[in-house]
Amino acid sequence: MSHGARVIRTGVSSGGPAAPQAAAASSPVGSDAELTDGAYFRSCAGMLKVAQMISLLVAFISVNNSPWTDYSAYSYFQIVTMCDLVMILFFYIIHIFRIYRILTCVSWPLAEFLHYLIGTILLLIASIVAASKSYNLTGLVAGATFGFLATILCVLSIWSSYKVSCITQSTSKYH
Repeated sequence: MSHGARVIRTGVSSGGPAAPQAAAASSPVGSDAELTDGAYFRSCAGMLKVAQMISLLVAFISVNNSPWTDYSAYSYFQIVTMCDLVMILFFYIIHIFRIYRILTCVSWPLAEFLHYLIGTILLLIASIVAASKSYNLTGLVAGATFGFLATILCVLSIWSSYKVSCITQSTSKYH
């Protein structure tokens, strides 16, 4: 895996005539005129966020529709799953609509890394508590299981966010 320099294509070369506007505007990949980033829908990071949101939603619904044995444990689980779901949806929208290009005052990779780090720790704690208090009720066990699945998916996002925010920045200092 190489972290070398990347080639950035522009519409005008340094020594030649200007490129025709029609050719630059017709390229679907990477144009700024598009409202959404269609490639992010199909990317690994985009599909990972969708899988996280689905597993968190299933965990929330499973716990919400089950008889509770411990109110504080499951209300904590519901709060953590919904807060994680909303934050993942927030970052998904940031990427889909390319808001990170407009709001450059925020380090989006670092913000996403910190969100996943804190959210995953809280989700792991909530899932452990939910699993220990489930008393073999199928809805609560399913909720805890999907909570653990979402935790694993969030760990994958932590790793990918870490690679983007920390490793890329540290190697770019020396090039």
